[in-house]
Amino acid sequence: MTMKKHPSEYSGQSMRTELGRRGFLMSSALGATAALASLCSLSHAAAGAPSQRMPVIFIGHGSPMNALADNAFTRRLAAWGRELPRPSAILSISAHWLSRGATGVGMQERPKTIHDFGGFPQALFDVEYPAPGHPALAREAAGAVKPTAVVGTEQWGLDHGTWSVLKHLYPKADIPVFQLSIDYDKPAAFHYAVGRDLAALRDKGVLVMGSGNVVHNLRATDRGTIDGPKASRPWAQSFDDAVKAALAGRDDRALIGYEKLEGASTAVAMPDHYFPFLYALGAGANERAKTTFEGFQSGTLSMRCLQFG
Repeated sequence: MTMKKHPSEYSGQSMRTELGRRGFLMSSALGATAALASLCSLSHAAAGAPSQRMPVIFIGHGSPMNALADNAFTRRLAAWGRELPRPSAILSISAHWLSRGATGVGMQERPKTIHDFGGFPQALFDVEYPAPGHPALAREAAGAVKPTAVVGTEQWGLDHGTWSVLKHLYPKADIPVFQLSIDYDKPAAFHYAVGRDLAALRDKGVLVMGSGNVVHNLRATDRGTIDGPKASRPWAQSFDDAVKAALAGRDDRALIGYEKLEGASTAVAMPDHYFPFLYALGAGANERAKTTFEGFQSGTLSMRCLQFG
């Protein structure tokens, strides 16, 4: 498995090719079952949880260049990090770790910073986010998920969907971080259900974080467009508005069946960046969604950020 993305990913390369680069394949169902059994046997090894239940967050992460930017979005992330209760660990579900046929969880003691992109300035490749991992809580996450076997792996690390935003939320990189992969073979309802199971970790002090974009179609961005509160294209604005309205009414069924929302066929041409939102939605089920940031970058990328709880 190679980690680095080709620049064509940012001009809309096919998802099939991209999955070959950034996903991973589990060798066999037997191997997955054995790994799960091992994880479950150790699932009680995590440290004790703080008394406060952690919220759930979703971040529209946009371009990797936000890691270096000083703009309204990154300043809001910095303020948000100061407002949130301090977690014992962060579980990130990023649009940039996709798997096929299985769900993986990062078991690294020291997850590496993955520069999974190309065609950007050297300064972006020089960024490191040296947060520790948390294998014990990763085992807890594996044991909590009911719809599928979760396989522990050291084949990944922290991709830019995770570190580009945590760099602003928690700049000291002193909170343990581990990632859960997105099984791209599964439908939207599966990802929501896994999110609901992951809610159990909130009582152990884990901040569950989805990182993607509710509107994300790189082939239809307006490059060079100034960041703003409104989209440059009606379809992007319509879909973002529909998501906002469904959240206000906690119409989770509509958000799981997002294909029926206005503008969906273009706004979510491929669901890789939408699925992390469903994990956060599930982990924060039955709780009010608070919008912490909204607006657009590159004309059509929704930077909507949310907090549940």
